[in-house]
Amino acid sequence: MKKYFLLIAVLFVSSFAWAQSNKEEIDLMQAAFGKDKKAVVADFVKVSPAQKDAFWKLYDEYETQRKALGRERIDLLKQYAEHYFEFTGPQADEWTKKVITLQKKTDELIATYYGKVKAISDGIVATQFYQIENYILVSIRMQVLQKVPFIAHPMK
Repeated sequence: MKKYFLLIAVLFVSSFAWAQSNKEEIDLMQAAFGKDKKAVVADFVKVSPAQKDAFWKLYDEYETQRKALGRERIDLLKQYAEHYFEFTGPQADEWTKKVITLQKKTDELIATYYGKVKAISDGIVATQFYQIENYILVSIRMQVLQKVPFIAHPMK
């Protein structure tokens, strides 16, 4: 029974990884928040009319870079699904190091754009940006992680 659950979960991850990251991201956003990401951000981040154009220009730049990191995340999920039943210790270690590096890049990206948003607005708007981006990221990570089985140590 446990093996069937793992197989189903791995197949889910595999299908998730093969899907286009943009469509999958939209589906996750719809499931989590009932609307697309930009609408969620617009509801939460309150920019003044004078800051609006500059903020959304920065936000679009941020999204382009974040989506590139998202594609890397999808590739890592795909690798996990493909090698789940055959990971060796060194392969699992290498995969995990890539995940950690990608997580750091994502955190650095949000921090960089926090500074850019603050430069064109103020600390409140920048903090709202930081908070909502982290909230969305954690929410989506949790949805994915709930579907991904923990790696098992092979019996010796």
